[in-house]
Amino acid sequence: MDTKSLNRLELNKVLAACAEYACLDGTKRLFAGLGPSADLDEVRERLARTGECIKLLFTHGAGAIEYFPDVSDLVVRASKHSVLSCAELRQVNALLRSARLAYTSVSAVVDEDIVKIKSDVARVYYDKNLEDDIAEKIISDDEVADSASDALFSIRSRIKSLNERIRSKLSEYVSGDTARYLQDGIVTMRGDRYVIPVKAEYRSRVKGLVHDRSQSGATFFIEPEYVLELNNELVALQIDEKEEVERILKVLSARVGDMSSKLLADMDELARLESFYAAAQYCYAHKCVRPQVNKRGYINIIRGRHPLIEPEKVVPVSLELGADYNFLLISGANTGGKTVTLKMCGLFCLMAACGLYLPASDGTAVCIFDDIFCDVGDSQSIEESLSTFSSHITTVIDMCRRASAGSLVLIDELGGGTNPDEGQALAKAVVEHLLKVGCRGIVTTHFTPLKEFAYTMDGIENASMEFDASTLKPLYSIKIGLPGASNALAICRRLGMDESILNSALSHLSEGGKAFENIVRRAEESRVEADKKLQEANELQARLKERLSEVNRRIDELNRQREKLTANARAESRRIVNERTAEAEELLDEMEALFKKEELNQADLIKARTLKNRLKNSVYGDEEDERPVTDYKPAVAGELKSGDAVYFDKLQSAGTVLSVNSSKGEAEILCGSIRTRCKITELSKLPDRQSRPREREIKVKKSGAFAASGPLLEINLLGMTVPEAIYEVDNFIDRAVLDNLEEIKVIHGVGTGKLREAIARHLRGHKNVKSFRLGKYGEGETGVTIITLK
Repeated sequence: MDTKSLNRLELNKVLAACAEYACLDGTKRLFAGLGPSADLDEVRERLARTGECIKLLFTHGAGAIEYFPDVSDLVVRASKHSVLSCAELRQVNALLRSARLAYTSVSAVVDEDIVKIKSDVARVYYDKNLEDDIAEKIISDDEVADSASDALFSIRSRIKSLNERIRSKLSEYVSGDTARYLQDGIVTMRGDRYVIPVKAEYRSRVKGLVHDRSQSGATFFIEPEYVLELNNELVALQIDEKEEVERILKVLSARVGDMSSKLLADMDELARLESFYAAAQYCYAHKCVRPQVNKRGYINIIRGRHPLIEPEKVVPVSLELGADYNFLLISGANTGGKTVTLKMCGLFCLMAACGLYLPASDGTAVCIFDDIFCDVGDSQSIEESLSTFSSHITTVIDMCRRASAGSLVLIDELGGGTNPDEGQALAKAVVEHLLKVGCRGIVTTHFTPLKEFAYTMDGIENASMEFDASTLKPLYSIKIGLPGASNALAICRRLGMDESILNSALSHLSEGGKAFENIVRRAEESRVEADKKLQEANELQARLKERLSEVNRRIDELNRQREKLTANARAESRRIVNERTAEAEELLDEMEALFKKEELNQADLIKARTLKNRLKNSVYGDEEDERPVTDYKPAVAGELKSGDAVYFDKLQSAGTVLSVNSSKGEAEILCGSIRTRCKITELSKLPDRQSRPREREIKVKKSGAFAASGPLLEINLLGMTVPEAIYEVDNFIDRAVLDNLEEIKVIHGVGTGKLREAIARHLRGHKNVKSFRLGKYGEGETGVTIITLK
């Protein structure tokens, strides 16, 4: 593509911003040389990888490339059998670690959408064994670990032991009688050999090898002869240590050299991978969306934001191109955003062609053009002695020569910088030529004849940047279909130009020009006002929809609660019926088994009576009354009045009529705390409270000792005949035996004494009675009998 156009659209700044998210030097170089692709399939591959990286980074927390320095020279040296230093091996190890982490972090992700990046990391080579060996054996940039080999461990152990022996020997010399010969009571080293500092006048008293002398000549550094051999042995061990370290480094370097080609390929692959990760981070930070891409010349930018404008200042712009028209002619006030919109359109196409998402809303679509030509700003060239117009028209000539159906042409102020009549004529001719070529493009202008020209030509559409006539400030939004007034004089007035100058300028305008500008201005003001009204209507509609949605949600919730309560009630009814039925069947089975006996004894009779009462309780339950059945009658509009009791079927609740609107057939009712309006046909009238019959209370009386649910300690026989009393006493005793009672009371009264005597005779032969007596003072005396059970 045209390099000058790429620079004018500032693609390099966007790529530099992406490179800020990269840590590898290779990735930064890749972004510096990255160019847009004209191949649609390749662009889709790039966008797919960017999308997968966004998901890896911000959904799965995987991906990203760990830093490693550029080790290409080191790897090449290793392949030529050079021995790498500790620091150089650690740099290579950083590459091995980064490759391993890049592979394992992506491979561990379980996601069907991550396909292309997984295929990329599958090409990454790593050697965990070599990585571990280098990490374990090289502990710093200049030191090999003792455990790097058994030989090195042995040598260093011997060196350590020998150092201790030498120091011990010299310590004896320093602290003994010879201490007076020494300048200082310390042991030092010269040339990797232990020495002691001896005063110059006593150097003949200390036998040994002189290694050095102080600058003043007052001190000689002598190696005593009795440690000479030990020092020689120490030097020999140090040579062995050095040779062993070199051997270890040589082995590790050889292993690096053997895989040099794979490591070099890793560096390129990891840089390429990181470029997609960096692009993903840039797109995520700028809230970008994946664009739809095509080759048919269609562009539809929805709320696009220029990525190089600060987020708090940028105004989203929407535009469409390549469907009903191939060219847009944008007009309007100065500083209204025409140039920014033009550059944003071209930059978005270039970003997508580089595999970047776009800072816009979902549904944005751009075309992958073969070429993009852009002429923006003052390109005056002093070196080539070109004026502003000459430089501008040179670029336009090149565009006209090179443009094709697969090109995007962006021209700011076409025909400017020269005589207006000639400039607008030239602009018409250039636009007409580009339309014939079949390319897509955007042109900005202030020429009124060019705006009129756009109405007469097919394939080109007027557009305007909105301008607030009341505040005389641009709104930085584009409207398709109408040209925009330049408002130059209004802007000059806002900026403080003298009114007399403005009036003079106004008088110099042609009548046709003034008429066209006034028409355009009034149309623009009317459109802005209509847009405001439309926005208000849309906001009101949105609020109403939201409220309606809330009402429907509450109705649905009430219906769900009602269905739930109904279902629970039905389930509970079925459970109770099933439990009662099962219990009754169990009791009937017991009674049937009991009556199958050939002869029934006293215990069988007691058990039979007990089963009978239990069956009665099972059938009737614990309820003592029956609810009356209400007589509902359909409500009639002419008969319904305020205060009437009604039943509302939809709420399944009774309520009171508050007001009646017979003409509309509606009534307002109060059901509990709910006040609502409904159709009269949806109501049923209840009988008046005065005319309603008294609800009949039906009680189930459970006679005898079995009526109570808990143990009874006494029974009242007053008013009963002797046979009735004897029957009740037997039942009472049976129940007391079942309840494990020891003492019970029978109330029979004083009277004539016949009932008391009959009960006493019956108790004397009763098998469950241990003893009985009349009551004492305070217990009822002769009116009661106290029975003690066995």
